[in-house]
Amino acid sequence: MGNHLAQHAQLSATAIGVALYIQSLPDGASVGIKALAARFPEGEIRLASALRELEQYGYVERRVVRLDSGRMVTQTYYYEQPGAEAEEPAQARPRRVRPVAVPVPVPEPEQAPEPAPEAAWEAEEPDREAEEPDPVAEEPGPDPVALHPATFDLLAGLRGLDPRLLLSERDILRLAPGLSAWLERGIAPDVIARKLSADLPEPLRNPAAIVGYRLTALLPPPLPADPPVVPSARPDPFQTCDGCERVFRSKKPGRCLDCRRREAANSAAA
Repeated sequence: MGNHLAQHAQLSATAIGVALYIQSLPDGASVGIKALAARFPEGEIRLASALRELEQYGYVERRVVRLDSGRMVTQTYYYEQPGAEAEEPAQARPRRVRPVAVPVPVPEPEQAPEPAPEAAWEAEEPDREAEEPDPVAEEPGPDPVALHPATFDLLAGLRGLDPRLLLSERDILRLAPGLSAWLERGIAPDVIARKLSADLPEPLRNPAAIVGYRLTALLPPPLPADPPVVPSARPDPFQTCDGCERVFRSKKPGRCLDCRRREAANSAAA
């Protein structure tokens, strides 16, 4: 492993680590997203981004070729030192890994061959590659810098409140902006978690859809910029009783409650 890879200024740490792992494998080894995800704790989205980086800077190349049977396949090559094949062809020969089958329509004899579609990264089951969406081609997720820092931890921790709320990494990335709006409006994380996990339907077939609906339908309005000030009720002023000179609170001067009761009792006795 040369410094041109270890000290690469544009590659991420994940891409450099994936390149080192691929370089250590023998020719013909599987380096698809599912194979890498089974080997490393990073998710498929992050690994797909690392493979895209390596392809951008010439460490990985994909070639679509036609087999003798007429089937179109994708062969993946890894270059230990990109751009050196012109000067040192013996040291820069690409290392071919297992091809990935990409089904394409077989042209009629009199027609020109149709261009092969963009090859997807190799998966563990090549026959299912055309059915499953390619993580590399998915829409980019939200910018983590623009989201509240507690967004991802709160969504991933919902399964601790209810095991049925087990969300995938893709679901968390899709739901993160909606949850970030709650946090930005000052709602406590424990309150949000209770709102999202309470009174779940039975059976729960699509937890991501339920969480997404509640994030949209139950979103509270933001607090006003200047909350109204409620005037506090002032107590009655102090007064001096005309009978016993006792201090008491009343809106107007007069006698205290004890003096009024005594006067009422004396009047009744008379």
